[in-house]
Amino acid sequence: MRRSPFEVKLDKGFAIMNYPEFYNPERGGTLYQPDIAAAIEEGLRTQCNPAKDDDPRVLLLLIDAQVDFIHKEGSLSVPGAVKDTRRTIEWLFRNTERVTTVIASLDSHTPSHIFYPTWWVNEHGNHPEPYTAITLEDVEEGTWGPLFERDWSLKYIRRLQEEAKKELMIWPYHTMIGTLGHALTPALYEAIAFHAAARQTAPEFVIKGTIAKTEYYSILEPEVKAPEDPRGILNEDLLKYLLSFDDIYIAGQAKSHCVLETITSVVRRYEDRPEILGRFHLLTDCTSSVCHPEIDFEHMANETYARYEAQGLKMVRSTDPVA
Repeated sequence: MRRSPFEVKLDKGFAIMNYPEFYNPERGGTLYQPDIAAAIEEGLRTQCNPAKDDDPRVLLLLIDAQVDFIHKEGSLSVPGAVKDTRRTIEWLFRNTERVTTVIASLDSHTPSHIFYPTWWVNEHGNHPEPYTAITLEDVEEGTWGPLFERDWSLKYIRRLQEEAKKELMIWPYHTMIGTLGHALTPALYEAIAFHAAARQTAPEFVIKGTIAKTEYYSILEPEVKAPEDPRGILNEDLLKYLLSFDDIYIAGQAKSHCVLETITSVVRRYEDRPEILGRFHLLTDCTSSVCHPEIDFEHMANETYARYEAQGLKMVRSTDPVA
């Protein structure tokens, strides 16, 4: 078994170790210019084995580990995300020689999306507040009406409620392309750069959420398919690539939404294949749920994860040994 280039001991849920010199855990939830050069230089000095020789192949799949979700000042900040990210970073350091590569998704939006206030208006010309749920009844009775893609919007709400058993949630504006909130949190990017240099591997970044007329929680597919757009269907190539790894470890935000829906996409495709689902490991202390004033997303998510675990999904902690 490969060993981490760093010594490790545990204290209060965090690993205390001889971390890379560039790493400062106190900066995990702050904005700064990441020192990529220092991270790469230190990664090169580890003299780890090249990732191309890995057997088994292990992937770290980071879901939407972006400033708007992680930082306390982010527009859709997830409670607990700063500590989640610290545990994720330190897990990657401890398992530098076990992790083959990293894939990170980036939730990517523009100001007019179907889940933003800009898309909807009432008879008085007012837009819905964030965290408003828009139902099929609301649309049919004229409580809320779309300003864009009227026919599609009505069909969308109907399909979302009848097929997915969900209501459309209006969210605060978040992860706008080109803004600070869209970026990966700096400390995590440094860790990715360190790992890439140490293992002679190239991280990959997945852009998702750019179709204005549909929600896109899962990194694999939208909530409602838009087949006329090549981005609007199940991403078979990405799914195939994920399955080229022997073990996939998942971290990021939010446990109740984008992480959950990504895993749901996998479970839906392979619900009768526990040997495949068992290759997916959710790092349960590296992800947290969205906080809503009225909806207990954490409870709802935990119920779903319990079902998925019974089907084969592995629920692990960052302090557990890597498979």
